[in-house]
Amino acid sequence: MKISCGTDIIEVDRVRTSIENVGEKFLKKVFTDNEIRYCESKKTQKYQHYAGRFAAKEAVFKAISGQLEDKYSVCWKDIEVENDSQGRPSVNLFNVDMKKIENIDISISHCKSYATANVVILFND
Repeated sequence: MKISCGTDIIEVDRVRTSIENVGEKFLKKVFTDNEIRYCESKKTQKYQHYAGRFAAKEAVFKAISGQLEDKYSVCWKDIEVENDSQGRPSVNLFNVDMKKIENIDISISHCKSYATANVVILFND
């Protein structure tokens, strides 16, 4: 077994600026339809939630990158973050070989200015 971790932090205003300047094109490139629906439902705090998911995607990429043959084989929308009914986040991976992944644990946190995410992945080697 192998454990891999990834972490990321981003300024909420950086994500807000990208969304405001590039708009739908940025959203559709980085986030899945489910993620957009979730973040938009947060009204005045939506940018914090977008930033949290952005950081989460970066953290997941960092954790799985050692198992990828080519770092360009994963795109933004291959990583999706969703929440269960209790608000706990989890990760869905698309177009990624999941055979070696036993478990993915994720934590996301945000405040007015920053969002951060930590990911731990347990691999069967």
